[in-house]
Amino acid sequence: MYFLGFDLGSSSVKACVVAAESGKAVASAFFPETEMAIEAPQPGFAEQQPENWWKNACLASKAVLQQANIRPEQIKAIGISYQMHGLVVVDKDMNVLRPSIIWCDSRAVAYGNRAFDDLGHDKVLTHLLNSPGNFTAAKLAWVKANEPDVYAQAAKFMLPGDYLAARMTGEIVTTASGLSEGIFWDFQADQPADFLLNYYGFDSSLIPTIKPTFAPQGELTSAAAAELGLAPGTPVTYRAGDQPNNAFSLNVLEPGQIAATAGTSGVVYGVSEQASYDAKQRVNTFLHVSHTPEAPRYGVLLCVNGTGILNSWLRNQVLSRSISYNDMNVLAHEAPVGADGLVCLPFGNGAERVLENKDLGASFHGLQLIRHGLTHVIRAAQEGIVFALYYGIQAMESVGVGLQTIRAGEANMFLSPLFRDTLANLTGAVIELYNTDGAQGAARGAGLGLGYYKSPQEAFVGLQVTKTIDPNIRDQQRYQDAYGRWLSILNTLS
Repeated sequence: MYFLGFDLGSSSVKACVVAAESGKAVASAFFPETEMAIEAPQPGFAEQQPENWWKNACLASKAVLQQANIRPEQIKAIGISYQMHGLVVVDKDMNVLRPSIIWCDSRAVAYGNRAFDDLGHDKVLTHLLNSPGNFTAAKLAWVKANEPDVYAQAAKFMLPGDYLAARMTGEIVTTASGLSEGIFWDFQADQPADFLLNYYGFDSSLIPTIKPTFAPQGELTSAAAAELGLAPGTPVTYRAGDQPNNAFSLNVLEPGQIAATAGTSGVVYGVSEQASYDAKQRVNTFLHVSHTPEAPRYGVLLCVNGTGILNSWLRNQVLSRSISYNDMNVLAHEAPVGADGLVCLPFGNGAERVLENKDLGASFHGLQLIRHGLTHVIRAAQEGIVFALYYGIQAMESVGVGLQTIRAGEANMFLSPLFRDTLANLTGAVIELYNTDGAQGAARGAGLGLGYYKSPQEAFVGLQVTKTIDPNIRDQQRYQDAYGRWLSILNTLS
C-alpha cells in the first residue's frame, strides 16, 4: 500500500510516493525541470496558468509510479499541498476564466487596506485575525472591480490546491484552514466571514463546499485518472497550504513548535493555542491543520517573499548559470561575517507583509569596487535573506511565539551551511533538518485522512533528523553587529 503526495509550488509541481507501513519515500519527481513561468503583465503582477499546474502534476505522477515500479491501484490515497493565497476563478462548467493571481502578486493591496479601514481595525482583527491585505479575498475584489465581465461569469473561486483537486475529482471543495489563509474565515463565529463577503459584495455561493483537512474529499474521475496514470476512484483525503503542510510534514503540530522553509520565499511558521494577531500585520495567523474546536491550534506565519528567488537570480542572471548552487555556497564562505560591510536587502519579489505591505525591491548597499568581489556579493545576499527572516521573527515573538528549535527539510536554502549557521547564530536556536519535503508530507497526510494512520504520531514513522546545527555562542556578537548594519539601512529606506 502506498500514498501519493503532490506539492504545487510556484516553481514546480512535485510528487512523492510513500510506503504506508515503513513511512519511507520510495519515489519523487518534479516538473518542469526548469522553473514554471510566472507572468507579470504589469509591475507588481504575478500570474500563472492553472493548466500548467495540471500538466506538470500529470507528468510528475506518471514519473513517480514508473520510478517506484508500482501499479496504479497500489496508490490508496492522494494528498495535496499548494502555494497559499492564490486565486483561481471558474465558471459553472469549471472553465478557468483568467490566469491565477498567485501569492506574490501585489495588485490587491489597496483593496485589502481599504476594507481594513472601512470595516474598522478592531472588528477586522478580532474576527479575521488579519487585515484582508493582499490575500485571496482582496484579489477577488480586484477582479470584481477591474474585470467585471470575468466576475460576472464566476461560479466559484478556488485556492490553487482546490483547483488541482477539482481537476482530479470534478468536485469543488475547500477547507476551513484554506479559507482562513484567504482571509475569508471568521474566527469568532467559526464560519466564513459574512460581514466581509457583504462588504465586498461577494455572494456566498462563490465559496466551495467546506470539507475537513483530513478526510475523503472526492475520488479520481476516469478522465483524470487516465491523465495522471492512476486508478479511477482513488480518493483525495488531504489538502493544505504549503506552509501549514510544511509544518505538518515536520511533525510541527503542537504549541511552541516551529517550522521553516526557504524556497522561492522564506517562511517561519509557529504553532500557538492562542488566537492572537499582530496589529501591524507583519505576521499572520491562520487555522493550523491540527486545529479542532476542542484543541485549538493556530499557525502564526512569517513570510519573506524574496529569499531563494534572490539566490536563483544571482545564479541565473549574474552568473549566467555558470556555477552550481553548491559552488555558490562554497564561494560565500570565503567572505567574512558581515561581507566586509556589503549589505543586501532581499525584498525584490513583490510587496512584503513583514514590511507592512511595502515593496522596497532588492538592493545592495556599501559596495566598494576595490574591496568587494563575487564572494562578498553572494554572502551578503544569503545573510540578507536571514536578516529579513530574523526581522520578522522578532514580530512573531511579539505575539507570543517563541523560538528555541527550528525544524526544516534539508532542501533549498537549508542546503547552504552559511545560511544555516547564520540563522542559528543570529536567533540562538537549534536547527534540526529532516528527511522530508512538502510532497512527502502531503502523502503522509493522505494516509491520515484515509484513516490508515490512526494518529499523527503513526503518520510520522520513518521521519528522521538528518542534521543538527547548534548556535556558536562565540560568533553571535559578530552576526548581531552585521544585522545591526542591515537594520540601519532598512530603517533608512522604509
